[in-house]
Amino acid sequence: MNSPIKSVVEDMLLDYLNEQGFELVDIEYVKEGSNWFLRVFVDKEGGIDIDDCGRISEFLSSKLDENDPIPTAYFLEVSSPGAERPLKKPEDIKKAVGKHVFVTTYEPIDDSKEFEGELLSFDGEELVVQTPKKRSAIPYSKVASARLAIVF
Repeated sequence: MNSPIKSVVEDMLLDYLNEQGFELVDIEYVKEGSNWFLRVFVDKEGGIDIDDCGRISEFLSSKLDENDPIPTAYFLEVSSPGAERPLKKPEDIKKAVGKHVFVTTYEPIDDSKEFEGELLSFDGEELVVQTPKKRSAIPYSKVASARLAIVF
């Protein structure tokens, strides 16, 4: 992730999103093949629709045109984070308590680096996940990634 670009885009968007009742979930600036993509993932209570994405895209596009912070050509995509939404910030994890999650860790905890199950609690320091086999306490500092997970 090119963090200066992420920072600049976040600064351009945050006030607008907050005023409109949206939540910024994530920003990616990635190269795929020969093309660069600026992806902005946004959500709101009850979910977002194509019209919401269009309005946010128009707003951000005009801001990017004004300020021109990205020197290369890129494609702008604004979308929902989807059903398996990433849990990037501590606040995201707190909101996910009681939901089904998938968590990976940097190093093994209880002989595993992957945990899928119900997030029972998160106190800012430790996540407690109930998997089908056991309950695991995972230090937040050891979490590599976390997302909501769909149960089939």
